[in-house]
Amino acid sequence: MKLKGLVLFFAISLTLICTYQLSLTYFVYKHEKAIEKKAEDWALTQKQIAANKYPESKFPADFKEKQGSYIDSAKKAYKKLLLENSKDTKLFFGLTTYGVAKQGELKLGLDLQGGMSVTMEVNIDVLVKSLANYTNDVSFNNALNKAVKEKDSLNKDLITSFVDNYSNSNPSNKLATFFTNGSKVDGVVKVKPDASNDVVLSYLKEKSKEAFDGTVKKITQRIDKFGLASPSINPIESKGIINIELAGVTDKEKVRENLQTSASLQFFEVYTNADFDINTRINDLGNKVVASKLNNAANLKNNLSPVTTILTLAAPTQYYIGTAFIKDTNTLNNYFSLPEFKALFPSNLVFMYGKESANEGMQKGMLPVFAIKTLPNGQAPLEGDIMESAKPEEDQMTAGIGVSMTMKNDEKSNATKKWADLTTKNVGKPIAVVLDNIVQTAPRVDNPITNGTSRITGNYTFESAQELADILKIGALPTTTRIVAEQIIGPTLGKSTIQGGLMAFGISFLVIFALMLLYFNSGGMVANIALILNLLFTVGILIKLGFTLTAPGIAGLVLTIGMAVDTNVIIFERIKEELTKGKSYQMAVADGYKRSMSPVLDAHVTTLLTAIILFSFGLGPVLGFATTQIIGILLSLFCGILVSRLITDIYTSKNRHFNYFTKVSKSIFKHATFKFIEFRKYAYVLSGIVLIMGIATFFNGFDQGVEFAGGRSYTITFNQPVNTEEVRNDLKPFFGGEAPVVKTVDTKNQVNITTSYLIKKHDKETDKIVLKQLFDGIKKYLPAGTTLNEFTNTDNKKFIQSSQTVLPSISEDLKKGATNATVFALIAICLYIFIRFRDWRYSLGTIFSLLHDVLVTLIVFSFFRKIVPFPLEIDQHFIAAILTVIGFSMNDTVIVYDRIREDSKIMKGSDNSTIINRAINETLSRTVMTSLTVFLVILILFIFGGEVTRGFSFAMLIGIITGTYSSIFVAAPVLVDFAKSRPLGRAETKKK
Repeated sequence: MKLKGLVLFFAISLTLICTYQLSLTYFVYKHEKAIEKKAEDWALTQKQIAANKYPESKFPADFKEKQGSYIDSAKKAYKKLLLENSKDTKLFFGLTTYGVAKQGELKLGLDLQGGMSVTMEVNIDVLVKSLANYTNDVSFNNALNKAVKEKDSLNKDLITSFVDNYSNSNPSNKLATFFTNGSKVDGVVKVKPDASNDVVLSYLKEKSKEAFDGTVKKITQRIDKFGLASPSINPIESKGIINIELAGVTDKEKVRENLQTSASLQFFEVYTNADFDINTRINDLGNKVVASKLNNAANLKNNLSPVTTILTLAAPTQYYIGTAFIKDTNTLNNYFSLPEFKALFPSNLVFMYGKESANEGMQKGMLPVFAIKTLPNGQAPLEGDIMESAKPEEDQMTAGIGVSMTMKNDEKSNATKKWADLTTKNVGKPIAVVLDNIVQTAPRVDNPITNGTSRITGNYTFESAQELADILKIGALPTTTRIVAEQIIGPTLGKSTIQGGLMAFGISFLVIFALMLLYFNSGGMVANIALILNLLFTVGILIKLGFTLTAPGIAGLVLTIGMAVDTNVIIFERIKEELTKGKSYQMAVADGYKRSMSPVLDAHVTTLLTAIILFSFGLGPVLGFATTQIIGILLSLFCGILVSRLITDIYTSKNRHFNYFTKVSKSIFKHATFKFIEFRKYAYVLSGIVLIMGIATFFNGFDQGVEFAGGRSYTITFNQPVNTEEVRNDLKPFFGGEAPVVKTVDTKNQVNITTSYLIKKHDKETDKIVLKQLFDGIKKYLPAGTTLNEFTNTDNKKFIQSSQTVLPSISEDLKKGATNATVFALIAICLYIFIRFRDWRYSLGTIFSLLHDVLVTLIVFSFFRKIVPFPLEIDQHFIAAILTVIGFSMNDTVIVYDRIREDSKIMKGSDNSTIINRAINETLSRTVMTSLTVFLVILILFIFGGEVTRGFSFAMLIGIITGTYSSIFVAAPVLVDFAKSRPLGRAETKKK
């Protein structure tokens, strides 16, 4: 009774929590639709005002188009302003606000709302060169260059490879000589001249970790500037890459520039009111300038405010000139950029913002504004490369926390003297510490600092002091990054994916709901209630944990529908079996749940193992699928076993019972006595053919997706259907004689073009060259008069709907990760089966069965790729499908294995063939039903889910069919033909 009460408590609690989380999404959507309507009405009003004030006859022919673009931009800005100002609006019957609800809503990934995905690689080779003071030693540079090539081609650790290469080519020399001078930290030399190469290896790895962690922090700070609701940053230190997803971002060039520009730590002098009356110039002259500009502005920006309404001027004694809210910084920047406003100040004065709440007395969301004094060329007097070390430190006299920093003391940088000169010049004034144009702190110089060791004091905690010390060290890290893969998806494709995914989800739910009632009668209602709760809990928990829903995530939800009822199918089939034996409903239900526990757990654990492996390897966009699957599997156990049993017990406690039979279920596989084992020789012949053809696939080849092959990929919409073969031939001469891969996407007028042309180069100019060649090659299919600028304009998504770039280095890394994930999954499942059944034959049967399933899928993708009317590519979605097939295939196999083990205890003296035949026949309806439910939902996903998940769903369809076959004709016969004299379930017999 205690367990039932606990289950009821958790079920009710989860229902309330998840319903609340889902309702937040609904109320946010409703509120934003209302704001959208207001912005639309405002834009129409502004358009009418402009039309009345400025007759069309006075403007060029393209005025309407330009005006429409401008009004659209203004409408977006106005909508953003309305949303920002409505954060405190009450929602959900007054229980929450829009701002709070927005944080807790269901977030959509970039493949659903459009956006940009970037994979960045930290250039550790640059770090190694800088730590060695950019030596010209031939042996050193050859070893490093070789290590870079090995990293790209063999996926080897660069630092280990570099040390090994140098040691092998220069056995009598030590690497320490290159790093001794640059390894001094806090006066301590980390690499002494006589240190071994192993010491150098440890030192370089330590600095590499610092560089990677620092780069992640810098990139995170930069991404925060984009103002996106749910950016995703996934650093993978072992691979030296950082995966970034920016859903909703539109300016891809700005993103590239911000992410790839080397971060700089800089030290600036600061203008204060002591230098000249800044406050007066802003308060009087500045307001007049802006007011004048506004009065003369014949545009839609007439809602701007005077400077001092958004910039609160500080007291003349402060080192910052004023404060402003984050939401007003764009407007303030526009004021600062006015030539008339800039003319009020010295030419070397630049306005910069400090960190949020950096000083006491500021409201949340407010930034200090500094007047920074630059050199005549706009640069800083000192850069971050003068830093040797920085660390938090407690003042022994005051017990206060500060930051101690030490400048380099070498002839090359001359940092100590430069710092002494700067501090001497600014005694009594602040010096701003600036990272990425954000003032981190502006401590006052009390005395000249001539020894290179400084202390920054202030109202610091140890944590905030550590953060500042990290920032100071970050700025000094001499490493760079490069974008090795990127993907841009337009909102049009995102909407199409959402529609297809939701349609697949809805149809799957209805089909499975009806199937449960058709096959299990009123007992099917229990399965359907468990299914509804499973889906509610899965989505609710995903939202609560802050996960982002992606197209693969929707595929995971669709698959969850099929797998969620599998638990009930296994249990209900066992209940029917117990009822057939003549047991009462109460006894049949109790025994059905009890005896189904083992196969249910085994089936879920094997599927869970593959999902965890898929998640741990983090194969890009399928991470959302793995997350959804893991949560769905765990909740399937809770809902399918505990909640279903609770519902059944509550219902039957009043002398009622569910009916588990229908005419359909009574007639299917009734008293099945098929001689499966007798046909095993034919199955072995078929498996031999599968093995031969599987080997042949590596000679026949595959179509690899851009993630694995590397290249640039563009999805383009034409005004009319096009012939992919003609497009491929037309593009061939423009791509250096190499024909690109051209395939249709969803409709015949939308195609995806993938080329490896100039892929080893990845910069702005090369990207432009490839786009120009693409445009020239398909120009005849575009409307007459289309220009290159119109074609490449990704803002309106008129032609290019999405694009993706993957460099060869990252594609090799992804292939290696995919291979490792598959191998790990096979090993993990075989080990689990061995532990559960304590018989090596069961593991051997598992290996044969899973290899059979994988090979069949590979055969179809290799030999049918030119036959089927849709692309069959080996990509990340395919690997996700293979791993899922591996896990799901074991569902059927462990059901058979569990029954074989159970029957072997009962049928003592019977030969193995008889026991196995009986076990397969007894579980046949269960095997077919579990496979059928998943097959149906995947078939629906294949038909309606869209192009993004089509390859995944097709691979799954093949896997489900071959998985059902291999469980019966491959895995089970192995138990007969290996160690024939050994009885099945020997360990259990001995124990008994």
